[in-house]
Amino acid sequence: MLSSRHLLGLEGMSKEEIQLILDTATSFKKVLERPIPKVPTLRGTTVANLFFEPSTRTRISFELAEKRLSADLVNFSASTSSVLKGETLRDTARNIEAMKVDMVVIRHSSPGAAHFLANCLDSAIINAGDGAHEHPTQALLDMLTLRERFGTLAGLKVLIVGDIEHSRVARSNIYGLNTMGAEVAICGPATLLPVEIEHLGVKVYHNLDEILSQVQVVNVLRIQLERQGKGLFPSLREYRQLFGITAERFKRVGRELVIMHPGPINRGVEIDSEVADLLAGGGEIRNVE
Repeated sequence: MLSSRHLLGLEGMSKEEIQLILDTATSFKKVLERPIPKVPTLRGTTVANLFFEPSTRTRISFELAEKRLSADLVNFSASTSSVLKGETLRDTARNIEAMKVDMVVIRHSSPGAAHFLANCLDSAIINAGDGAHEHPTQALLDMLTLRERFGTLAGLKVLIVGDIEHSRVARSNIYGLNTMGAEVAICGPATLLPVEIEHLGVKVYHNLDEILSQVQVVNVLRIQLERQGKGLFPSLREYRQLFGITAERFKRVGRELVIMHPGPINRGVEIDSEVADLLAGGGEIRNVE
């Protein structure tokens, strides 16, 4: 069983808990093969989706999952809410919970927002991304995909490339993959890597070509220009040349390489359109945030 009714992040989650979530997700995938892809698992449960940031993939993914599990759902958007009138996160959440909501899915720009709600509300909280902190459901999806492909995560060599500093996806993947026994490396400009990131149990590289031939999986992160100040690297053109998954670089590997991307993609920056669309050489790309 899980030690908590909340899913706030993968940091500190045990191997057994992650294994249980992945096994459960695998069993639920069979539901999608039915003529009517729906089960009554969450019938009578009301879920509120609180999205304080723009989202396409994550929001739609949660809505579809909730409907397929027969939950009743309420969608909240900050752009059309009383937040614009100055209402606090605590008051917004408590007002929604007063309407007998059982579960809250939250995406917020502030790290720790999901933990904050878990201390304020009686509802179960699921973190759909909090600032540059964690995005546990994306990492679980990534691990499920890799487990299906390779059979196990233990010993798998995974490289995360790009803007690690601002990436909640990177942090959750590092926590989860390390717990499951994978070997995780990161690569990117020094200005986009957190200070002392090695303490999280990863190897750090600044030369993409040096490490690319040594791994089985590359998780390519989007350059999050909206989260950055100016001057973290000279230009997008130079970033592509040094750290982009270009068609030429991809082909030089000369063997099967699984490529993943949490989306949305900056085509021609962190990954070339040819790689994303044609998937030359047997690579794969996941484009679900």
